[in-house]
Amino acid sequence: MIENKYRGDSMTIRHLRIFNEVAQSGKMSIAAAKFYVSQPTVSQAIKELEDHYGALLFERLSKKLYITEKGRQLLSYSKQVVEQFDYLESKMFEATGYQKLKVGSTITVGSCLTSDILNSYQELNNEVEIYSYINNTHHIEEKILNSELDIGLVEGRVKSPDLVTIPAVDDYLVLVCSADHPFAKKKSFTSKDLAGEKFVMREEGSGTRELFENYLKEQGVSINISMVANCPTAMIRSVIDNHCLAVLSIRLAKEQIENGRIVVIKNRDTTWNRSFSIVYHKNKFISKQMEEFIDLVKKYKYAEIFDRLL
Repeated sequence: MIENKYRGDSMTIRHLRIFNEVAQSGKMSIAAAKFYVSQPTVSQAIKELEDHYGALLFERLSKKLYITEKGRQLLSYSKQVVEQFDYLESKMFEATGYQKLKVGSTITVGSCLTSDILNSYQELNNEVEIYSYINNTHHIEEKILNSELDIGLVEGRVKSPDLVTIPAVDDYLVLVCSADHPFAKKKSFTSKDLAGEKFVMREEGSGTRELFENYLKEQGVSINISMVANCPTAMIRSVIDNHCLAVLSIRLAKEQIENGRIVVIKNRDTTWNRSFSIVYHKNKFISKQMEEFIDLVKKYKYAEIFDRLL
């Protein structure tokens, strides 16, 4: 019996797709763009293949890639494997007549973007049944890792190294208060101004809360958490009715800012720029449905409200 000294799960269809693209284009950057991953991710996939087969697949000379004899041998087989896999996928979906895309969104994203994105997606492809799940970043991450979701759109920092994260949509966190709050007279604030102030905060596991708490920790400032809510509407009501301060996405407060019920106070120390990110498992087969979803999300990258309200 021959013992395989390499891990049995170290080679996937994803590895072969990346290898094929690098071999045919000669550039890792092209493969990275095609599969919506970073160049280091492509480089890692090639290294894992080389480790798996115990052979050098590319020579790297003067910043250029040259496929080796072993690489050409693998390419002749891997193209057939990927083609057969794609044929299998198409026939299975054709046989069932059933296509489903399971999308996860964090609460902030779900409150301001998900409905528009999914409605636009259904207009492009009404043959796909969409399942939408909304929760905080921690729960979305867990469900993608457990294959309960195909893809996610999150505002928080994803911690698992097994997930691919692609910044896709611009966003800004802002400090807001009611129009009759003492802070409303301020044009800007510093971190020291927040010390001891009454805040409504998102729940534990929220990406928005984590970002703000990291800022407070860096600044050495403690606040008074008066209320915790996992619903943006409840947070805004608390700002208006209970005179709490809050830090949330400017996209969530657009209507109330425009009608003057709440006020944005600018941070003199820094800006809380961030992105909503597309997330999926690094070994996930990127289906046509996922590709269409990713392309659609990127069309929402910039929002005109930033120019008007910031």
